[in-house]
Amino acid sequence: MIRRNIISRLSLAVALTIAAPLSYAQDIHFTQFDMAPLVINPAFTGMFDGQVRAAAIYRSQWASVTVPYVTYGASVDLPIVIERNGDYLAGGLQLYNDKAGDGNLQNFTGLASVAYHKFFGQSDRGGSDLAVGLQGGYANKSIDLSKLYFGDEYVNGTFVPGTSNQYKNGIGNSVNYYLVNAGISFSQSTSEKFGYTIGLGGNNLNQPNDAIEKKRNSETGLDMRYTAEIGANWLVGQRLSLRPAILYQSQSSATEIIAGNEFRFDIGHEPGFQDFSTALFVGAWYRTGDATMITAGVDFKGFRIGVGYDYNISDLNTSSNGNGGFEIAIRYIAPNPIKFANKRTIPCSRF
Repeated sequence: MIRRNIISRLSLAVALTIAAPLSYAQDIHFTQFDMAPLVINPAFTGMFDGQVRAAAIYRSQWASVTVPYVTYGASVDLPIVIERNGDYLAGGLQLYNDKAGDGNLQNFTGLASVAYHKFFGQSDRGGSDLAVGLQGGYANKSIDLSKLYFGDEYVNGTFVPGTSNQYKNGIGNSVNYYLVNAGISFSQSTSEKFGYTIGLGGNNLNQPNDAIEKKRNSETGLDMRYTAEIGANWLVGQRLSLRPAILYQSQSSATEIIAGNEFRFDIGHEPGFQDFSTALFVGAWYRTGDATMITAGVDFKGFRIGVGYDYNISDLNTSSNGNGGFEIAIRYIAPNPIKFANKRTIPCSRF
């Protein structure tokens, strides 16, 4: 049993070592990406109807294959300067931590963002919002080498932990770096029943050195991540609304596309204040070449509580028995008692 455990851990270490050149430069992702808008695009900072928005999300995946990969995050954002003409400056804070595998590979990131929203027209007549956002922050990446097994730790057939050349070739336990992100978005409400949002973002613009193993920056710099998203909110009946969305992300050689739709049914409809009415929702999504996903939850009094589940369809399907990731998220939007939001921002925004 002990020998089998050692072999299992050794195999995992080898797999991680082989995959490292491909995986070290990949950022986190969520199935419920609308619950973590500041991770997607800093221009989404402050894009909601209300005084303040706070959210938290938890994700666990690959539990059926190895030690679960766990990601959790929290954010808060709000308008901080509101002008007479409806334009406003918003600020926000995003924190997240990612923990992966036997070696406790962790990535803690804290980001502060600002976005300026330029409003055009009147919301009840089909207004629009153009936003530009900037984000900067700090990240720490660490790993516990003592929990990994390497082939060269076997000396004359005996396992001698800590003797690997990996300890002598510049692999440290942690690295710190800074991040710079930027984005732009455009939202428009063509009527009280239909609105859409389009966004473009660029992350890791400074391409920091995030490698625990010290090499030249050109070999280990964190690659830029580009995002493009489009989403809509369409009230097709008195109580039923459709919320389709497509998210595209590209980083180094990795590409991700998520597409799908959320069906939302109002139980206690409040015209003009859809975010604060009581409703049930369910969504069906597809991540190309990786997973099919389902989301579901409830909205009530400014709260949104949602869960998500990924069914794996990639090459790991056999090993994982189709089990991918599980998420749970909660968000709260505090309403504005003087209702200035309806005058300055876009009702029914998707993100």
